[in-house]
Amino acid sequence: MDIPPIPPQGRTAGLMQFVRRRIAAREWPPGARLPSLRGMALQHGVSKSTVVEAYDRLAAEGIIRARAGAGFYVAGPLAPLALAEIGPRLDRQIDPLWVSRQSLDIGAQALKPGCGWLPDDWMPRDAIRRALRQVARDPDAPLTDYAPALGLPALRSLIARHLGTRGPAVDPRRILLTDSGTQAVDLLCRFLIQPGDAVLVDDPCYFNFLALLRAHRARIIGVPHEPDGPDMDRFEAALRTHRPRLYLSNAGPHNPTGARLSAIKARRIQALARVHDLILIEDDLFGDLEAGPYARLADEEGGDRVAQVGSFSKTLSASLRCGYLIAREDWLDALADLRTATTFSGAGLTQAVIVRLLQDGAWQQHTRLLRQRLALAMPRAIGLLDALGLRPWHEPDTGMFLWCRLPEGIDGARLARAGLQQGLMLAPGNVFSQTRTAGGMMRFNVSQMDDPSLPGRLAALIRNCPRDTPPTLSSEKSP
Repeated sequence: MDIPPIPPQGRTAGLMQFVRRRIAAREWPPGARLPSLRGMALQHGVSKSTVVEAYDRLAAEGIIRARAGAGFYVAGPLAPLALAEIGPRLDRQIDPLWVSRQSLDIGAQALKPGCGWLPDDWMPRDAIRRALRQVARDPDAPLTDYAPALGLPALRSLIARHLGTRGPAVDPRRILLTDSGTQAVDLLCRFLIQPGDAVLVDDPCYFNFLALLRAHRARIIGVPHEPDGPDMDRFEAALRTHRPRLYLSNAGPHNPTGARLSAIKARRIQALARVHDLILIEDDLFGDLEAGPYARLADEEGGDRVAQVGSFSKTLSASLRCGYLIAREDWLDALADLRTATTFSGAGLTQAVIVRLLQDGAWQQHTRLLRQRLALAMPRAIGLLDALGLRPWHEPDTGMFLWCRLPEGIDGARLARAGLQQGLMLAPGNVFSQTRTAGGMMRFNVSQMDDPSLPGRLAALIRNCPRDTPPTLSSEKSP
């Protein structure tokens, strides 16, 4: 368990805050015994009298209670789950939950080079309106009824047919429709892990993976990511050390780095998964933005250890909430039960609209256009950022994301905080990093960088941002 330093407001108050956080995160449920006075004092580097005072105050508040001769115990009913209290306390500018909410709430007038979706005017609004009218006129459309447990068969078949054009054939019987890609990952986590299970993620990774795994109270293990996939030495070491249940990753183009998994690493991960009884969840939300077919964990070699996730939110509409998961056929019944227990049924009307968009070819034509526009936007964005002193960690040839190094001494969270005050939504590196080792990095979305005022506003932010002073190297030898 991570033991954070006592906050600056005082040792007693800091210790009380530490206990409250552990209870709010449900790490210490009702009836759990608190560390002994001596143990807590040693953990935090405080005196026993400080611990006694903190425990006595918490007991007076009714949060804990003393048992004569047996110590202190958590009192009361189970605390409401507070996701922000799970794991080390994060500055709000690098907390995945806060950044997600800010990106949703900042407003339409703000510039959003840090957001994770395409601009509204890049989306097929006319085709969506046409599909809505067609469904409204259809007497058999699911305008008022619930959708089948696995989703509309017509859409499941169309998804299987589409995926077969990009890779191995998919049986529609292995597809479960969900309300989003996030819900698909959530269902798989409910199905496959218990609180305390270790889960491997890329470092950096999509920041909502971190928030979602916190909700499931998993032990999150970050593995450094490279331009062709995870660092395999560190990946294999993590398997031996932590015995994880899952590896959760993006397929290419990777979020946030824009990297693509190599075929060599895909096969190595698949082989290690078999040896270490590891299940792979591959989030393929951005696969339709790739210029060609690339390596996937969910290919013929992946076998039954890979569950794949997809969605139409990024390429069609975030308002038409529809995703899907592809898993072993013998898992689908249990996953459908979980889906029924948590949301009862999917959005049949949304599914019917997407069926129309796939049947008439509008979505396929739209994704071809998206790939062309992104291919033009990527070099423009690289040039714009380079002129500001922001260097890409990797130059992708597909997708929408650039993972950039900030100028020396600039902290991404500090820059994002200043940007937010000026109507500029940025994505600081540490929000994507489980180990919080990406403070000098930032993710940019090349599709959101066409506003002519953006270069000047970014330049002013960078120019006015305080810089950390690098440590001075002493000429004396270390002792």
